[in-house]
Amino acid sequence: MKVWLNGDIVDASGALNADDRGVLLGDGIFETLPIIDGAPLRWSRHFVRLRDGAQMLGMPVSDIFKNLEAAICDLAVVQGVSEGSARVTLLRGPGPRGVLPPQQITPTLIVAVHAGVVGNPDPMRVIVAQSTRRNARSPLSRIKSTNYLDAIMARQEANMAGCDDAVMLNTSDAVAEATSANIFCVIDGEIITPPPSDGALPGIMRACIMETEAVVERTLGVDDLYRADEIFLTSSLSVRPVIEIDGRAVGAKCAGPVTARLADLPRRAT
Repeated sequence: MKVWLNGDIVDASGALNADDRGVLLGDGIFETLPIIDGAPLRWSRHFVRLRDGAQMLGMPVSDIFKNLEAAICDLAVVQGVSEGSARVTLLRGPGPRGVLPPQQITPTLIVAVHAGVVGNPDPMRVIVAQSTRRNARSPLSRIKSTNYLDAIMARQEANMAGCDDAVMLNTSDAVAEATSANIFCVIDGEIITPPPSDGALPGIMRACIMETEAVVERTLGVDDLYRADEIFLTSSLSVRPVIEIDGRAVGAKCAGPVTARLADLPRRAT
């Protein structure tokens, strides 16, 4: 497998330094975006979020982003990927032992591409995670941090329960999001999603849906999900119906009308 590393296409094995703070401390951010016909979709939206996340973490790395969209296309050709996903990962780079970053940094920018289907419509069974909570007051809830341990713990809990994903609550027991997706529900014809202030990542697909549908942002509790007519999870790669939550059926246990009409949105150039 080949990756794009700081301007060059190289073998993935050995691409990272062992003293990179991204490896040692999870000191980095990333974006995942769809590839259709060998090119990334919604790149400008992802670029803005990546840039803003870097600025929030104090990574002055504007120059390293030059020609990054072209790099994704070049790597897709090398890897023979016409449809699938690209992951762009920005790490702070090597530094001395300890938590405080060095004043002068040499960031590590990696692009990897993978073949796959964009717009997977498969239904999901989920649980409400009990093992961990999402900290809505942390600035990390608003960026795509490479530190995913809370989500990993919640996904492990879901896997042990025989489910596909977990809904994560915040420390006030309000619904935040799933482990790697935003959450929407339909109650009495109203499309609702949690606000970022409750710990929901400002997702790219979330924004696209809010531009095309009449969506209400408001705090949701678990009981709201239990009585929802539809629940669906959204990421840059898919809009997937939830047919069961904590063993309770959602609607008719199939994609409802709102979810169905949004199913191909990840493939659209929005």
